Amino acid sequence: MSDYQHPKNGILGSGLRDGLSLHPVRYQWAYDLYNQAVANTWFPNEIQLGQDLADFDKLSDEEKHALKTVISYLNPNELLINKSLAFGIYPYVNAAEAQIYLSKQMWEEANHFMTFEYIIETFPFDRKDIYAAGFGKKSLADKADFQNKHLEVMLDPHLDIYTLEGKKQFVRSLVAYNIVLEGIWFYSGFMVGMSFRQRNLLRNVGSLLDWITRDENLHLTFGINLLLTILDENPELQTQEFADEIRALILQAVELEKAYNEDMLPNGILGLNADYVNQYVMHMTDRRLQELGFEPEYNVANPAKWMAAANDTLELVNFFESTNTSYEVNSTK
Repeated sequence: MSDYQHPKNGILGSGLRDGLSLHPVRYQWAYDLYNQAVANTWFPNEIQLGQDLADFDKLSDEEKHALKTVISYLNPNELLINKSLAFGIYPYVNAAEAQIYLSKQMWEEANHFMTFEYIIETFPFDRKDIYAAGFGKKSLADKADFQNKHLEVMLDPHLDIYTLEGKKQFVRSLVAYNIVLEGIWFYSGFMVGMSFRQRNLLRNVGSLLDWITRDENLHLTFGINLLLTILDENPELQTQEFADEIRALILQAVELEKAYNEDMLPNGILGLNADYVNQYVMHMTDRRLQELGFEPEYNVANPAKWMAAANDTLELVNFFESTNTSYEVNSTK
């Protein structure tokens, strides 16, 4: 008989030698997601961008600006996600099956970063120009302040994951990065990038974004399962006051994104303007709220029904009444 003992504090913990045994698997959803992530492995240069390079010459200046702005935002933030995982999530998750998934996710974020590098190197982009696409805009600075606020918490060496406040800080940061940055802000950028394909332009860039979105669907599934597991194992977190705080955090992020999109698309581009993108953001936010068990806030239709494959990510689960944290992993998504 094995002498293995489960850590006393569930999935959260910061012991150096906790969670080093995979079997018996405690969180089957994490192990399933790891196996799905491995099966999903891809590399950007599997898709050639020659036709997209020809398409680029057909874009208007406003369309080129929108594309540059999307890439200039998504590219560095893929590595920022890695910082949040490496410093703020991984050290406090002590189940082996969750750790190996997070390791694969960190590789995927690096792969996404290199995908945008591949696009930057292929297109006639000037690096200084592309990274200056949104520079100086208050809306971008406000989004950065929101992100930094939660990253700084993750970097705090005094964070005590065994206290009530430490657990709350962990949940706030996880919501800010997994639900907000990956689940709302990134999807806004993906939608703008994929919109060109609706006009038979940049189709291969669209395929790369499809692959990135498939990874992000798993990241969201993992993050929500992690949130629900933490709440299930720590009932002291299940208060209306904390629920209201989490909802307010998400809604604050929506206002930041709406202002950013108005700066990104001041005059609109063919078939796309700030109002259209922001309606999509509000629709996706309602999806995220419902996936966490909250009531929707905006009750707006999805203006980009062609993004349905990216939208239909997760089952509905109650954020503060979570007992079932097993999601079906679907390789077709």
